[in-house]
Amino acid sequence: MENYKFRVIIEQDEDGMFVATVPELKGCHTQAKTLDTLIKRTKEAVELYLDYQKDTANLGRMSFVGLQEIEVRA
Repeated sequence: MENYKFRVIIEQDEDGMFVATVPELKGCHTQAKTLDTLIKRTKEAVELYLDYQKDTANLGRMSFVGLQEIEVRA
């Protein structure tokens, strides 16, 4: 087994739920009421993702650059 590190984007929705997204793993996301639970669920989601899609995952193909918040008028 190999160890992998992934960056996780954590946001909070309008209902107060925490939402985690793993950008390197398309469609890999989860949510929880607390940050502790969110981290546990995120690790589980990544493990499941890798179990079923390791051959097609973009492991190591993307590198984190940063986050930028922008404002637009619409």
